[in-house]
Amino acid sequence: MRDLSEIITQEITGLAPGAMITVTKVNVAPDLSFAKAYLSIFNADDKAEVVEKVNIRSREIRGLLGQRVRHQLRIVPQLRFYLDDSLDYIDNIENLLKEN
Repeated sequence: MRDLSEIITQEITGLAPGAMITVTKVNVAPDLSFAKAYLSIFNADDKAEVVEKVNIRSREIRGLLGQRVRHQLRIVPQLRFYLDDSLDYIDNIENLLKEN
């Protein structure tokens, strides 16, 4: 998860200028063939568009991840990225509680 986060924030450019992208959770299949990564995105107008841009570049991200973990993993899983909107949900609940 840490390596994936570093790759997205430091090595992949042009995804969302000015936005902060963090990897909040990664679920990996037991056979390591597939991984679902959840992204939390701040300061972006269209978060779904940013996730789609990351998914378009998932092969490049997988290659960079493979270079980093080549001595630790035999198989680098295929990556699919999803929007983690749990922080937005928490903010919404806090705002609703403040109103009452």
